[in-house]
Amino acid sequence: MTRIILRSLSRSLLRLAFFAATSVAAAAAPCPGNPDALGTDRVLAVNAATTPQVGHKHFATTLPLARKEVVLTFDDGPWPGPTDRVLDALRHECVKATFFLLGRNAASFPKLVRREVAEGHTVAHHSFSHPLLARLPFSAAEAEIDRGIAAVETAVSGRTGLYPVTPFFRFPGFASSPALLDRLKQRGIVVFGADLWASDWNPMTPAEELALVMGRLNANGGGILLFHDTKAQTAAMLPAFLRELKRHGYRVVHVVPNATIY
Repeated sequence: MTRIILRSLSRSLLRLAFFAATSVAAAAAPCPGNPDALGTDRVLAVNAATTPQVGHKHFATTLPLARKEVVLTFDDGPWPGPTDRVLDALRHECVKATFFLLGRNAASFPKLVRREVAEGHTVAHHSFSHPLLARLPFSAAEAEIDRGIAAVETAVSGRTGLYPVTPFFRFPGFASSPALLDRLKQRGIVVFGADLWASDWNPMTPAEELALVMGRLNANGGGILLFHDTKAQTAAMLPAFLRELKRHGYRVVHVVPNATIY
């Protein structure tokens, strides 16, 4: 058992080093082919001891962001087509984001998961099949969370351990419960809500989505943004959105797990 735990810790620490190295390099180096890129301004390490739940839409606290700092997050992927275009747009602007993956999609499209990791993004967890976990018995909800984590980690490396390499989780439909929140905190898993969202589950044109998101962002002054990389309208909107962030003086923060392992 001790050997298994140490192996899991070693993989976690290696992944953390990869996140830090790639993110710092991305922030410091020129963006290939795009000298006027938005870029990633800084890296923020997060752990459940100091920030167990973040996002003012759902919790009393959020990430320690300055005004006009944004964290870009995407749910429900990966999905061929839209996720590819989202990744292309982020790469063109040298921007890092966090992807909360469904285990079933990670298992179906592992190459997209590995591309996200290879390009320096944070790969996190969103359950296996997107049920509303607060409506399930506690044991079934935790099993669904663990199944999703295992599927994502298997897609990344072909194996999974006792601890999630990236201990970040977002509840499907934000349907949490006090018992589940307490359990994830005990396990050292940070629960992400959002500070504002794109409402891209509603049909709209890319131009309409851009206007909606920029209006909300300007009113809020920054924060954790929620998109869905499964949505074609979001993928089409993203290049213009990243340019608008640059034009309005917003700065992108990339969240990564810190070295505290529970």
